[in-house]
Amino acid sequence: MKKIKLEILGLSSSQSQTGSFALVLGEADGNRRLPIIIGMFEAQAIAIEIEKIIPNRPMTHDLFKSFANNFHFTVEEIIISDLKEGVFFAKIVCSDGLKRSEIDARPSDAIAIGLRFDSPIFTYENILAEAGIVLTDESEEEATEPKPRARVKRDVPKKGEDMKNMPVDKLNELLKEAIEREDYERAAKIRDELSKRN
Repeated sequence: MKKIKLEILGLSSSQSQTGSFALVLGEADGNRRLPIIIGMFEAQAIAIEIEKIIPNRPMTHDLFKSFANNFHFTVEEIIISDLKEGVFFAKIVCSDGLKRSEIDARPSDAIAIGLRFDSPIFTYENILAEAGIVLTDESEEEATEPKPRARVKRDVPKKGEDMKNMPVDKLNELLKEAIEREDYERAAKIRDELSKRN
């Protein structure tokens, strides 16, 4: 299966789920975005590595890197490998120079570890087709402007919207608005509601 390279575009705090963040991955050679909801500690581990902040004591992902280095393992790549019932799965592809191994992991942990090894992140077409959000022509122009790699958005999502009772055309309209505002967490929820109906 052909792999598609992804880049980290940013982190958005979740106003609807306390302590959660949307990790936004973007297709390296395309206009699709893949938002993944992650926990606060994993978001912190990713942000610390992106910003090259050195904590006083090693974090869990730093410990993994030290452990791997001491046993002469490297992380070759991270693969967002599966999507089941709205839950993403990942694999950490490791090597000792002779043997390659794949380790199952949550995407947030896999990416936090992969960043520490400067490993590329990949996914497959079927996952991007199912869960990716395509930028519209208007938002493509905005996407070409340089942006900081990690940032926190604090837009408050609309409350009281019951998406289950909305018609598909209204959901598509809301999805377009959310993408234009770069509210990827909300866009992911709308996308999930639309995919339940297909």
